[in-house]
Parts: sequence; structure tokens; C-alpha cells
Amino acid sequence: MLRGIDPVVSPELLDVLFRMGHGDEIVLADAFFPGDTFGKRVIRADGIRIPQLLKGILPLITLDSYVDSPLIMMQPVEGDELDMSVENAYRKAIDETWPDTPAIDRTERFAFYDRAREAYAIVMTGEISKYGNIILKKGVINR
Repeated sequence: MLRGIDPVVSPELLDVLFRMGHGDEIVLADAFFPGDTFGKRVIRADGIRIPQLLKGILPLITLDSYVDSPLIMMQPVEGDELDMSVENAYRKAIDETWPDTPAIDRTERFAFYDRAREAYAIVMTGEISKYGNIILKKGVINR
């Protein structure tokens, strides 16, 4: 056991975060996401909601400051409505560590899937909120 690391960050997830380079992306996917279909590396975090994971992950990495937004979520399909409390909960968790991060960008469903296919890893969570997936783009640690 290591000190200062939230227990929601499993050894496997910690290893992935360590091995990711700047510009690499990780998908925190809801429980319904086709992670095994899209992912090169799939990590299980069953039963853990995404705001909890964000609180555990974000103190360990930086977010990419060289892009318009290092945070990407899926746009709703025509006819669907977003539950903004989902994004608000994510933003609250993000702002605890990185309050100056730009707004979350939204991308079309199939473009999100294409991006997930290219992601360094996909973390399958216990999140059950519709449109609850989020991509984080890792940055560089400024010394």
C-alpha cells in the first residue's frame, strides 16, 4: 500500500497513469460503454463512479495545457437531453485539483468512439449516468 494515493486508484490504473506520456488520453467510461470492443488496454473499476475516480486520478497527473481542452465528453444524440448535473459533478471534482482547466469540450458520438479506440487506456467504471464518459488528455509536469 502506498501513502497519499486514493484507494480507488488500483495498482493497474496507477501503472497505466505512470506509463502514459504527455498527450496520451485515458477514457473514464460508464458501465455501458463498449470498452472491450474499443480498448487496447481495459482496466476494470466496477462500482466506482467517475467523480470518485477523478478525485483519485487528478492529483497524480497534469492535464494537457497545449490543447483547447484536455477534457472531452460525448455530445447527446439528436433527440436526447443532457443531464447537466453529470458534467457539473465531474467539473467539481476536476476543479478541486485543476481549477483553471478550460471548459469540457463535447464531441459527436462516433468521433468520441474513434478517439476512444486511439486512447492509451479505457477504464470501465460503475458510472450509470447517460453520457457519463469522459476523456482526459495527460499533460507535462512543469518543474
